[in-house]
Amino acid sequence: MHEIMPISQTGHEKLKEELARLEVEAVQLRQRVAEAREQGDLRENGEFIYGRQNLGFTEGRIREIQGKLNYSKTVDCTRTPSDRAAFGTVVTLRNLDTQKTVVFQLLGPYDADLTDDSISIASPVGRALLDRAVGEKIEVSAPVGLLSYQLLEIKKSDFP
Repeated sequence: MHEIMPISQTGHEKLKEELARLEVEAVQLRQRVAEAREQGDLRENGEFIYGRQNLGFTEGRIREIQGKLNYSKTVDCTRTPSDRAAFGTVVTLRNLDTQKTVVFQLLGPYDADLTDDSISIASPVGRALLDRAVGEKIEVSAPVGLLSYQLLEIKKSDFP
């Protein structure tokens, strides 16, 4: 049985947009593959081989997104309480070894993206932060070693 994962409204919309785009792309790829099939010898038909590979990748991603949407619960991050670190909150941490501060939004694995300054609640740091309050110190065992942080601030998200 699959676990239902939280997803932000913004993340949910991004997945739906990607799904719609990929469904249109799959229709076009199916048409190109059908046209290439009509050209004859399929063993040396690059258009047919390449088209089928692309179609397979596209259909795989469609199934992956559909699964994520089916096994997720949409949460409005702007309504998440900010008294403790939780899904949707924005946390400011100080690395106790380097004294550098970082700001992350805690999101689910379906919409977390380090390039957007968000981390998954299923990641080692994300799991360690859940239900923590401002001022608490957190130690996390990560692939790079033991990380030590202090939770400096918890805020509500600016986007749903």
